[in-house]
Amino acid sequence: MPSDCLFCRIVSGELQSSQVYSDNSVVAIRDIAPQAPTHVLLLARKHIASLRELTGADQSIVGDIFSAAGEIAKSEGIAEGGYRLVVNEGRNGGQTVDHLHVHLLGGRPMAWPPG
Repeated sequence: MPSDCLFCRIVSGELQSSQVYSDNSVVAIRDIAPQAPTHVLLLARKHIASLRELTGADQSIVGDIFSAAGEIAKSEGIAEGGYRLVVNEGRNGGQTVDHLHVHLLGGRPMAWPPG
C-alpha cells in the first residue's frame, strides 16, 4: 500500500474514520463532506488506483464492494426507497483520491442527470 494514499491509511487504521462496515476486502466509512443524508464510501482494502487498473484477478473485489453496498443500504434504511452508487474515474470524472472506491448515496431523491 502506498504510504501517501489517504484511503490506504484509513483502511489500515492509521487514520481515524467513521467506519460503518468492514470485511476481508472492503471498508466502508461515512463521507466527511456528505452530499446526501446517507453518504458512505466503500473502499477496496487492496490499493487499486482506479478502474483503469482493474484486472481479472480483481473481479471478486468489485463484487464484494457491490454486495457490501446492498448490505449497508439495508442497515441504513435506504434500500427500499432506493439509492445511488457512484464511481468517479479520473480527474474529469471527479476522482479526487487515487484509490478505488464507490459512493453510496441515499436518503433523498436523486436527480438526473447528475452533476
